[in-house]
Amino acid sequence: MPPRKEPDTRMYSGRFAVRLRTLREKAGLTVPDIAEVTSIPVQTLYNWERAKNTPPVDAYPILAKAYGVRVRTLLPEE
Repeated sequence: MPPRKEPDTRMYSGRFAVRLRTLREKAGLTVPDIAEVTSIPVQTLYNWERAKNTPPVDAYPILAKAYGVRVRTLLPEE
């Protein structure tokens, strides 16, 4: 298996992607776990964690609830 390519954290989208993955891992959840709880497709979640796309703002409360955090916690620090 090739090593995971990390998002470019110089960009906001990369920092956001890393933040999503970190929060998910801290919660002890897999991407399929989050997909099941949120009804967000697995591929969409992977794309968000790889900074290929950014979640729409209306997905933030859904993700925050799934990770067990407040919405503000999803946002990476500048």
